[in-house]
Parts: sequence; C-alpha cells; structure tokens
Amino acid sequence: LVSFLGRIEDHYGNAARTCGIEITPQEQRNMSRCFNQAYRETSASHPCFGNSKISSKEWWRRCVKRSFDLLGTNMTDSEHERVFQRVYSTFGSHAAYGAFPDAIPFLKWAHRRGISCGVISNADERYGDSILPMLGLGDDMQFFCFSKNVGFEKPHKKIFEAAISEAEPWLCLEKWMGTGSQAGERTPLKPEEILHIGNDFKKDYVGAKEAGFHAVLLDRYDEKELADSWREGGAPVFKDLIDVVEYLGREQFELGSRDRCGAYLNGNEISSKYGPIRKVYE
Repeated sequence: LVSFLGRIEDHYGNAARTCGIEITPQEQRNMSRCFNQAYRETSASHPCFGNSKISSKEWWRRCVKRSFDLLGTNMTDSEHERVFQRVYSTFGSHAAYGAFPDAIPFLKWAHRRGISCGVISNADERYGDSILPMLGLGDDMQFFCFSKNVGFEKPHKKIFEAAISEAEPWLCLEKWMGTGSQAGERTPLKPEEILHIGNDFKKDYVGAKEAGFHAVLLDRYDEKELADSWREGGAPVFKDLIDVVEYLGREQFELGSRDRCGAYLNGNEISSKYGPIRKVYE
C-alpha cells in the first residue's frame, strides 16, 4: 500500500543541518549503515518498538540518537532532541511516505465487494493512527494489527492470530438457518478464509502460510531475481494489486459479501458487516 520516499541518509542529514549540525558528505553517505545498525540494536534491546515497556516515540528517540552516535556526530542532549523531533516529524509526513497508485482503487473495490481489509505490520501504532489516514488509506480499512501492540512480529504466528481476532468483529460470521433474518450460532473466522498480501518472502509468505492463510507477494520494484526466488519457493508473485484482483477471479475465490449479514455487533446496531474470502476448490 505504502511506498517509502527518499533515502534515510538524506532525511537524517537534512534534519541535522536544519538544526545547525554540520554533516559532511561522507558522514551522510555513512548514515544509512549507522541507522541500520542502530535499528538492529534498538530492536534487540526493546523488541516490537518497546511493546508495553516504552512508548514508540521513545523507541525512535533512542534509535535516532544511536544512529548519530554511531556516525560520530558530537551533539549535546538538547541538540539531539531537536534533531530527533525534526526526524520524527519527517517520518510522519508526505516527505517520507506515499501511497502506491493502485492502493486506493483496490481498497474501494474491496469495500464494494464487502471484503474486510486490514493491516498486519511490523510497525508501531503511528502507522495506523496518522500515516495511513494522511495518505487517504484509512477510510476503507476495517482493522489494524501492529507488532508494537501485539508483542510479536511477522513471521510469528501470534501476530497473524491477533489479526484474526481484530478482523472478526467486522465480519458476517453468523451461521444462517432457515428463512428470514434470524441468525443462528456464530462461526469463527478461519485462517483459510483470509488472503495476506505482502512483499517479504519470510515475513509475509512463509509466516502467513504457516498461520494457515492464503498468501501472495508483490514485486513492486521489478526485482526479477528476487521475484524468481519467491516463485521458486512457491509464492504467487504479482506486479500490483490490480493483478491480485485478476488472480482472485482466475482462482475462483468466493469473495466476502454483506448480503444477509447480521445487524448487530456487540449488542449495538450497525449498518453493515463484511464477509471473508473463501477459496472455492473444484
């Protein structure tokens, strides 16, 4: 859904210079390497963006400071804070993120078909609270599942299980019996009724398949060798979300529908609910 814009070294270097910190061209070239190391170290000491131990903003504060420390930049505590605030603001803006052109049309299509859509991401809650809405991607998303809140990251099975729990309240899961509008017992959402779309073989394909989901991968940047390796591993690989729509038709998935759905959610009347995706096997 979302593309990263620009380069880490440029965003961090520009933030430092804006705050009056001198960054040489060589230091800026080294910034990406320093950031990657800082990210790994901060993730090791505080997994899942701190989970319930520290706030995600504090997690990023430590990661940014460590990045500049590894670079060898000499800053006071107040300078570190000013640079961090600049970096943090940049990564919550259009300067760092954009929506792929097929993202909104795909979500609109899914909404019209009664398919519940959500996000499973190794990210903190800001991704759902501000970045997706900023890009116009929030209105047609029903649920969000972030590693920060769950305490597990893809490809761990628990984050996929958490996503099922987040999705269920939005779905038409009543088992209809007889005629009329009286719903029978409620049936749980099954993993095989879910399609996971991602861009990482281990996290998104292997993780989703081991959780029982259907899964496909997107080769957004035309990385032929990488995409071929995904295919060799058994993953269906597509260029964009329009290809995924065509795939769903070819493979005869039964798509979710709001037809004959129950009118109550947790005792409160709602206007509509969604259906799952089911694979129709011949």
